[in-house]
Amino acid sequence: MVIPFYGRAAAAVFRPLESMSRSEIVVQRLTDAIALGLLPDGEQLPGELDLAALFGVSTVTVREALSVLRSAGLIETRRGRGGGSFVRAPEDGAAELTRRRLVRHSLGELRDLGDVYAAISGASAALAARRANAEDTERLRRLVAALRDAADAGARRRAESHLFVEVAAATQSTRLYHEEVRLQAEFATLLWLASGDDASHVRTVEACHEMVEAIDARDRGRAREAAEGRVADATARLIEYRMTEDA
Repeated sequence: MVIPFYGRAAAAVFRPLESMSRSEIVVQRLTDAIALGLLPDGEQLPGELDLAALFGVSTVTVREALSVLRSAGLIETRRGRGGGSFVRAPEDGAAELTRRRLVRHSLGELRDLGDVYAAISGASAALAARRANAEDTERLRRLVAALRDAADAGARRRAESHLFVEVAAATQSTRLYHEEVRLQAEFATLLWLASGDDASHVRTVEACHEMVEAIDARDRGRAREAAEGRVADATARLIEYRMTEDA
């Protein structure tokens, strides 16, 4: 449908509403947490009443979500004393979960997510360059070193995630911090799927080193460029990976 009298700028107002139910949102949140390693294998989830209070939903909604996760093999429920719902991460960790999610996104959606994540990462790096103190930059340097020395894909994912959460924290902006965490769950897990090789890792480390040095030098433009470049490079690899998978 064309709405000419509103103009192109109003198109976002009339885009389709989110079709996810509240239980589906809970499923996505918990699945993302497992993919990010925030809920490791064997971790016990809070009880249904506690989960309902944390998510602000009914216990019926939580029960529906847990049933879906149980069917997907991502949790198991144990009865009796010491029972409850426990995380069952797939054998290949985040990779299997991200493959399941990748197929739900079109190439256009991946490009759009890449643009948004680049904008948030760039804004965080630029603001960190203005607000970070010496303790912040020293911590960021240690995290870059940990990323450089990470030996396997899982360790690299965790180190990169930790680094950019700390960059967002250094901005002293609660909103940017929460956006970084949200986009890591929604999109960064997909980026990691196509960034497991050593050459990609080297490029990521170089971009992260450049960003942290720029933050330390109070060079907002260089910090933004390095952070945005890291996301743009990873997004291009992801799109190439998706096209290969579709072929």
